[in-house]
Amino acid sequence: MGRGRVQLKRIENKINRQVTFSKRRSGLLKKAHEISILCDADVGLIVFSTKGKLFEYATDSCMERILERYERYSYAERQLKEPDLESPASWTLEHAKLKARVEVLQRNQRHYMGEDLDSLSMKELQNLEHQLDVSLKHIRTRKNQLMNESISELQKKDKALQEQNNFLAKKIKEREKEMAGRTTAAAAVAAMEQQQNHHDLNSSGIDRPQTMGILNISGGNIYPVEGENGGRATQHHNQFSNPVMPSWMFHHIDG
Repeated sequence: MGRGRVQLKRIENKINRQVTFSKRRSGLLKKAHEISILCDADVGLIVFSTKGKLFEYATDSCMERILERYERYSYAERQLKEPDLESPASWTLEHAKLKARVEVLQRNQRHYMGEDLDSLSMKELQNLEHQLDVSLKHIRTRKNQLMNESISELQKKDKALQEQNNFLAKKIKEREKEMAGRTTAAAAVAAMEQQQNHHDLNSSGIDRPQTMGILNISGGNIYPVEGENGGRATQHHNQFSNPVMPSWMFHHIDG
């Protein structure tokens, strides 16, 4: 006994509706898979449940490629029709499309900010989390790249400053050696000049004054002794060279 014809209307019982959705969804996905294999066709199937849960099927699991192909085809169809852009109806349609796109972008922005998440299903939340993880990964990669570039630049500056410091220290040492050499040379020149002046003074032929020797009176005789310069007062020696002295001189000395 065959099944009866099912009347196409909304199932009022919530449980029966959910069971029917699960069975029909599985059958629809199976049929999409079969037609893609049997007929070598590109198939893209998107199903949203009453709770907003997403179910999809795409040939070779490439839904983006199928959607891009569909958009190109739809754009080509619109171009062939050559709509009158000056007509109010065309502007109204374009305004509606742009408004819908702005609303989608604003909703996505709120989702990225962690707002209005109540309407999202588990899979949508997982997709959002994955997108945020990928975005954070790109942000961290860029941040690490900038930090490495900054560290490398600072290292180059430190190396340049170190080289400049070493160069200045070398110049200072060379300057100190040069000053020390000049001081030594000046001292040597001064010593040489002093030695030359002393030599000129000794060789000039000027007789130094000699200290007159002191007469030594012993036994009635007067003898000259050595002067300060080790010489004898020859002039006085000649004067008092006679050892015999008159008697009146002794009396004068005794007196």
